[in-house]
Amino acid sequence: MIQDQTLLEDWIVACRSVDVKEKPIQVIVMGERLVIFRNSEGVHAFKDLCIHRGAALSLGEVKNDCLVCPYHAWEFHHNGDCVKIPQLPEGRAIPKKAKATAYGCTEKYGFIWVNLANNNPEFFNYKEMETTDYHNVIWGPQSVNAKPPRIVENFLDVGHLAVVHQGFLGDESHREIIDYSVNKEGNRIFSDEIAIYQPDPDGSGNPKYVYYTYEIIRPLTVLFTKKDRENGTHMTILLTVRPETEDKSVAYGILSFDYETGLSDEEIIKFQNEIFAQDKPVVENQKPEELPLDLQVELSLVSDRMSIAYRQYLKDLGVIHGTN
Repeated sequence: MIQDQTLLEDWIVACRSVDVKEKPIQVIVMGERLVIFRNSEGVHAFKDLCIHRGAALSLGEVKNDCLVCPYHAWEFHHNGDCVKIPQLPEGRAIPKKAKATAYGCTEKYGFIWVNLANNNPEFFNYKEMETTDYHNVIWGPQSVNAKPPRIVENFLDVGHLAVVHQGFLGDESHREIIDYSVNKEGNRIFSDEIAIYQPDPDGSGNPKYVYYTYEIIRPLTVLFTKKDRENGTHMTILLTVRPETEDKSVAYGILSFDYETGLSDEEIIKFQNEIFAQDKPVVENQKPEELPLDLQVELSLVSDRMSIAYRQYLKDLGVIHGTN
């Protein structure tokens, strides 16, 4: 398991809700192989290992509300206790050591999340999915050969929009970024509204300025809101990243709209995939692979204030995975 106490104690996205149906699935989180399964009580996460002979529990099935090992049919209650061993003679007690390692697991906002420290922290609030005012689209998974902080910081980077995403999210004749501030209100860390000139932000074919606000939610979860002042509409994207192994991550997102886009969910996802595909080679080839928390290591501009705030946030929390 990747040793980062701050991340182990947080909620980390494991997969989409739709990924877990009748059959258990295997997911790798923080270098740990997990099995995610459903029963009548909800979703659950175990270490994907049977204590008996090391079989992968994810190859088993859910029966009588228990996860059944594929090798010798031992049955595990969702709290991890083994409740049946077919090989034992009738009346023989089940050994106390016969347990699966269970982790905190919850289903929220279209995803399944795990907490590997079992401290079950308070969950963040994503207001766009707490109301019927928004249409929400689940995006991902997208695998990236990079460490999570580099992926997250790319999402917070306003300066690259008119370069990497020129013609889509920005225009090469409008690459300047007006000075903005980063604000802290309690646990919230968020930017001022930042003016971004876009070629066609509302589908009308007319270029204009829209206004981005970035916010840090958790170490691996961030969001931005795009506001169209003319139409009074908002679009929000929440990005959350799963550390899979030391050098591989998986990104997911929620795209939320309080207006009619004129696009199907499939078309929205296709466009987001195209945007992410433009970012991916850049992020996968950044050096160093770890995000430098010493602000003297890389040269920053005023337009990088959100990135600087994110680095300081990770440093204050003591995040070590993907940082140096």
